[in-house]
Amino acid sequence: MDALAWWVDWAWGIPLILFTVVLHVCGLGVIYQQAIRLSRNREVHRRPLPRFLVWLAVAALMATVLHGIEASAWAAAYVWLGALPDGRIAMLYSLGAMTSYGHVGVFLPDGWQLLGALEALNGMMLFGLTTAFLFGIIQKIWPVSGR
Repeated sequence: MDALAWWVDWAWGIPLILFTVVLHVCGLGVIYQQAIRLSRNREVHRRPLPRFLVWLAVAALMATVLHGIEASAWAAAYVWLGALPDGRIAMLYSLGAMTSYGHVGVFLPDGWQLLGALEALNGMMLFGLTTAFLFGIIQKIWPVSGR
């Protein structure tokens, strides 16, 4: 890979990482605020465990949607750059790279492989944030917290 291709990958990867991390933190912040609002609702405390489990499932679903939106941003970049032929394949590759699964049988051309590695790095950050978020939700609104 020549030096120019290396820098082009960084030039695309860094803004995508920044965009997705900021989007993720903002999205998780909104979900967290709703969880706190819900935990203060007296109605929730009548049957705390079932409501907590439902809220936890909703929070996990919303975090998954955030990951899907972020993978879509990467997939759109791959298609726009001509690195992958269409949105379906690009989304499949993006989810594989973001989760570090990598076994989808779709590969980037030589000039764009560093971009795929940067997406994997981004995915690790996003999943770390999601893990911390879900742990925080559990700590904040777990019904057996001695209230």
